[in-house]
This record gives sequence, structure tokens and C-alpha cells, in this order.
Amino acid sequence: MEIEMRFFANFRDAVGQKTLVREFEGATVGDLLDDLAAEYPEIDLFEDDGSLRDFLTIMRGGKDIAHQQGLDTPIADGDTVSVFPPVAGGSPAEV
Repeated sequence: MEIEMRFFANFRDAVGQKTLVREFEGATVGDLLDDLAAEYPEIDLFEDDGSLRDFLTIMRGGKDIAHQQGLDTPIADGDTVSVFPPVAGGSPAEV
């Protein structure tokens, strides 16, 4: 099946492009992220116990996998999976 992956901020830098379109034979978002982490080890997606790092946002079809089945969220031909790093920063509000 063909999957489009979109990357943002430092993940885009690590992959070297904003979008990858790949043939993929796995069944879940977790399978896809495992393959991605193996190919791009500088993308630090997982904790030592295999869980997704805190504050990462992974979306399948525009919906956060945290509100679907997590890493067990199934993927299908033509899906788009977006990988967002933790977001921090900004300036304090003026009082």
C-alpha cells in the first residue's frame, strides 16, 4: 500500500524533506513508525519501553492517533501520517 508521511520542524530536517511517499506493507501506525525510526535513527520517536515519546503528535488522516487506537491505529492504502515534534516556546504574555 502507498502511504504519505509528512514531517515538521526538526523531523523534516532529519528526513531531509517535508513529505515522503512510500510503499509500506505493515498494518499499523506503530509499524510505520518502527520502520521510520530504523531508517532515521536521529528521529527519536520512542521511549526505552517502546512507548511513543511524550508530547509527540502523530496524526493519521488529520486525526491524532491518541484519540484513535494509539500505535495500534490501522493504516490503509492512501493514508497520510503526519509527525509533529514537541512544541514549546513562545513569549510570556504581557501583564
